Amino acid sequence: MGRLLGGLLFLALAVAAFLRGPFLDARPMHNDEAVNAVKFGKLWEHGGYRYDANEHHGPLLYYAALAVGRLTGAPADLEHYSDQRLRAVTVLFGLGLILLLPLLTDGLGRAASMWAALWLAVSPAFVFYSRYFIHEILLVFFTLLALGAAWRYWRSRRLGWALVAGAALGLMDATKETFVITLGAAGVALILNQCWNRVLDASGRPVRARRLNPWHLAAGLGVWFVVAVALFSSFFTNGSGPLDSLRSYQPWLHRAGGASPHLHPWYFYLHRLAWFHAAKGPVWTEGLILVLAMAGGVAGFRRQSLASANASFVRFLALYTFLLTTFYSLLAYKTPWCLLNFWLGAILLAGVGAAVVVRSLKRPVWARVAAGLLLVGAGHLAWQAWQQDTLYAADRRNPYVYAQTSPDILELVTRIEQLAEVSPEGRALLIKAIDPQGDFWPLPWYLRSFRQIGWWEEMPKDPFAPVMIVSARLRAGLDETKTHLMTRYYQLRPDAFFELYVQVDLWKAFLAKHPLQQESE
Repeated sequence: MGRLLGGLLFLALAVAAFLRGPFLDARPMHNDEAVNAVKFGKLWEHGGYRYDANEHHGPLLYYAALAVGRLTGAPADLEHYSDQRLRAVTVLFGLGLILLLPLLTDGLGRAASMWAALWLAVSPAFVFYSRYFIHEILLVFFTLLALGAAWRYWRSRRLGWALVAGAALGLMDATKETFVITLGAAGVALILNQCWNRVLDASGRPVRARRLNPWHLAAGLGVWFVVAVALFSSFFTNGSGPLDSLRSYQPWLHRAGGASPHLHPWYFYLHRLAWFHAAKGPVWTEGLILVLAMAGGVAGFRRQSLASANASFVRFLALYTFLLTTFYSLLAYKTPWCLLNFWLGAILLAGVGAAVVVRSLKRPVWARVAAGLLLVGAGHLAWQAWQQDTLYAADRRNPYVYAQTSPDILELVTRIEQLAEVSPEGRALLIKAIDPQGDFWPLPWYLRSFRQIGWWEEMPKDPFAPVMIVSARLRAGLDETKTHLMTRYYQLRPDAFFELYVQVDLWKAFLAKHPLQQESE
């Protein structure tokens, strides 16, 4: 790999850690994160996990969090498990992407690998979603591992790399159902690239591909099968899990076909990546990576200024990225974190593009100027990523904030904890939460230490309790009895609010301990 490449990869890793590690509690849990946290909690505290074919994607995220928790001596009870500790799991996988790049060095070229490491380190999209306790960054990590291992097998025809590629595919399978989209794009790109290679290379001579060993491919597929079955069956304790993983495509295809609130136009992803400017907010753009990716793809087909890069591999990467981008753009169902799947390919191509730009300038002084300007661009991307981590972590003016929980909800959680402190029941305080749409998350995560809490999707016959969290949609008016007070509205998300009702005697006890709150409520 070389000392220079190793040193620069380490530097990129340090930059990536600096952007991903701090302030992991800068925003409250997204509802998807909270659901994942509660499902992990059952595995952590009780050792039980059962795959759900209808929701929540594959099991790998929970088992990965279990492994990290055990290796780091995490608290035995979920009550003391913090948001930061859970998000550290995905941070590690986000950092791991950079460590996988040496697998592709002779495909991308040494200089391109260094640039790709830098773009991975500072890409605001990758930074932001590496700090999310959801499945996507794990899927992208194992995608890169599968691509790297497959490339190493293509170059060496060694069985070990076929086995690693098969294991990576099994781990992708056990992470999220959308892995089939990535697999399909890679398969079509490989066929198209081989057709290109067989017809003509740049020198006008037909290209002959080395034969694959069918036994190696069978062994790789076998490893894929074993890994996927082991995880979906909860390590052979749930016999229906592997079959459920196949049944899961029915509900997900139903959602993708339009039965979902997450339907967006084709340009949804590119809008966020290329140029996003909300009212009274800053301009966000990863346009530099986009332009460099196009330059890298073109260079792969023209075979110009590639130096040590493999033109066939760069062409495959360009076709793969184009196909994946097109599919995700045309699919009506969209959530912004899904863009990571094709943005990974764009970043690898952007590494090639940066190397090509610098190399194409014959005079050393201009090459150094170009490299300097690219580093300035990388600094701008890093600045955007930092802003998204801190000032705009939960702000809708951030292009990657989507259906995000309002920080206001943490004040509701704090208030309920304060009420429990002055209540004789303590954490056994009776709490009733009522919302006609069942839109409670992430409250079940934040209120997990309360033992007497119930969740209703319709108004119960007896709604009264010392503390009631009631959707503003109901216009409940539960303070008309004079036994309770509606103390404040709290925002869950931009279109969802809760009213907090508190029993009069309990509220008086709270004010006696916190007298200044009377003026602020």
